[in-house]
Amino acid sequence: MTQELLDSDAIVTELDISHLVIEDDTPVDNLQSEKQQRLLVEPLYSSKPLPPPFLAAANVGLFYKLKGEPVVPDAMLSLRVQCADDFSQKRNRSYFVWELGKLPEVCIEIVSNQEGDELALSRRSQQKGKTIAKKDQYAQIGIPYYVVFDPLKQIQGQDEMNGALLRVWTIASTQYIEMTPAPGIAAVGQSVWLEGIGLGLTLWSGQFEEEVTRLWLRWCDREGRVIPTGAEGREIERQRADRLAERLREMGVDPDEM
Repeated sequence: MTQELLDSDAIVTELDISHLVIEDDTPVDNLQSEKQQRLLVEPLYSSKPLPPPFLAAANVGLFYKLKGEPVVPDAMLSLRVQCADDFSQKRNRSYFVWELGKLPEVCIEIVSNQEGDELALSRRSQQKGKTIAKKDQYAQIGIPYYVVFDPLKQIQGQDEMNGALLRVWTIASTQYIEMTPAPGIAAVGQSVWLEGIGLGLTLWSGQFEEEVTRLWLRWCDREGRVIPTGAEGREIERQRADRLAERLREMGVDPDEM
């Protein structure tokens, strides 16, 4: 648990969460962000690159203390936990740290506009009285890895992405230190390895769910190879079967009769 969870005014002494708003029915992000969120979640379950159990989720509230608003990362990954069986119980429908017993290892923010406060407070947020950007808030909570992906180059100021498309930080005490080489990752194929979870993140250009090539953030192995989606995995298996069948035919064996 983080120090904030251990502070006397944050210790959970009861499980009455009736006052917490866990679903506010606000619209999802734009299409690009929504697709990107799914691309960061689905491959982990379909390809199983991590030992179970684990929990990967998109746009779900992360409640780290009983009083106060949650943070809502675009995607998060937590090892050694899993969803409860009964979603009819309110305490099972969001990521409550006191229920699951730990913080997520990774929180990812996908920049869709200039108002998300991922690295610095926007002017609008300052006018509303906000005092802390998401990066500093995640650091205070104690999230081990914080990731910002700016595919549309929305926040490229000197105190923000500064020319990079992907930047990753890891926690040291209550401060983040950057893992990606300065000024961050900007080229397709570059990756960063997250030793604490046994996966990496890479920039990938390709087609996802439609015949349009776009830039995406993908999970990858240590060599930078992307973790395939379920559809990609099935296509890989089909290609392997076709190659095997062709080799058998070259040997005079009809694979259809095997």
